[in-house]
Amino acid sequence: MSTATVRNDHDWVGRVIDGRFTLLQWLGGSESSDVFLTEMPENQSQKAVIKLIPADTVDADGYISGWAATTTLSHPHLIRLFHTGRCQINSAMLLYAVMEYAEENLSQIVPERPLTPDEAREMLPPVLDALSFLHGKGFVHGHLKPSNVMVVDNQLKICWDRRHVTGQPRTSLPALGMYDAPELASGTVTPAADVWSLGVTLVEALTQKAPVWDRSTLKDPALPGPIPQPFAEIARECLRIDPIRRGTLNSVEAHLEPVSSLQPSISKSTGTRTSKFPLVALIAVALVLLIILVLKLRHHENQPGPPIETQQAAPTTVARTPPSRDRASEISKGGSEKGAVAERVQPEVSSNASKTIQGRVKVKIRLTVGPNGNVSNAAFDSSGPSKYFANLALQAARQWKFKPPVVDGQGVPSVWILQFQFGRNGTETSPVEVSP
Repeated sequence: MSTATVRNDHDWVGRVIDGRFTLLQWLGGSESSDVFLTEMPENQSQKAVIKLIPADTVDADGYISGWAATTTLSHPHLIRLFHTGRCQINSAMLLYAVMEYAEENLSQIVPERPLTPDEAREMLPPVLDALSFLHGKGFVHGHLKPSNVMVVDNQLKICWDRRHVTGQPRTSLPALGMYDAPELASGTVTPAADVWSLGVTLVEALTQKAPVWDRSTLKDPALPGPIPQPFAEIARECLRIDPIRRGTLNSVEAHLEPVSSLQPSISKSTGTRTSKFPLVALIAVALVLLIILVLKLRHHENQPGPPIETQQAAPTTVARTPPSRDRASEISKGGSEKGAVAERVQPEVSSNASKTIQGRVKVKIRLTVGPNGNVSNAAFDSSGPSKYFANLALQAARQWKFKPPVVDGQGVPSVWILQFQFGRNGTETSPVEVSP
């Protein structure tokens, strides 16, 4: 039975699987499976996805063993598996797995825009962490690609639902694609194959194009365009045809960690730890700096202070609203007045990130403001398509200040919605008070 039969010949939306899971919406699929939106029977407000595959598919045993292995493993960057089983719809015998619902995955973002370097730097550590965890348990992911890099409640996770044991042949040998390492042609699965897949995924995420490669040759793939460092070097190391020469997860992580100029290094000739500055020299420098600091403080204490107004300097990203005399008068008289914005803080977007924006990236933040005008809680009302821009908006929103609403002469809590619109030419922010 093909997935075309599942999607077209039968309208399965509305069907109930195993008496518990209603197929609410078809989300997508592949040649061997289909994915539907469902909800957890014990908590119908909790969304989940249910994956259906024909029970007689060539790789059915791989799915069954993979699901069994997944239920025994728990990691914060692996998609959680809730339930598995067998079912029948009409004459079709199926296997099913119910998993965490992801708001988006990388394959949905890349066609619209490439990731920024900052976003790529945020993406890699969770993926490396999850892959290292699997490798440490004796497993290989085996099919890492953008559609398996997902976001669940603003946390990056990878989907893993087919077990591949390190060093063992694959249970099925479908046609190899770009994400599949060259050595998989022999059927043997090793952790090096995941490194290759990671390299292809990284290149595609940053350039919207796959590496340029002819599988029939013995040449390493070429990058499809300029890629900033350290990602270009990471990609080249991941995409070496020879798995022995290929980079590792540890080497990728090392490229992401900036090395301090004072950090001890390893001597290539002796293998011993050396320091770029002798310890005595470091102590001497510290003492000199301390003496200079003490002298400056004493000099400052003996100088007359400048006028108070010259000591107050607002950051360039902060805009303050001057106090209103009429408002103060209203408060003293015991009147009522709506809240107002006292201080705005705009997100600081790098020029490289701005260049990736197509149209507008919209993010809505809901703020809970105390009677003192300070933000007590900030949460996403709508996080938009990009975790990078969403986090920028959230960080800025937390720093806003407000003049609280006044009831009977007293300041009271309020709730505000800030809508950030990121564009190539700047960021616009619209505040709306939604409750007194």
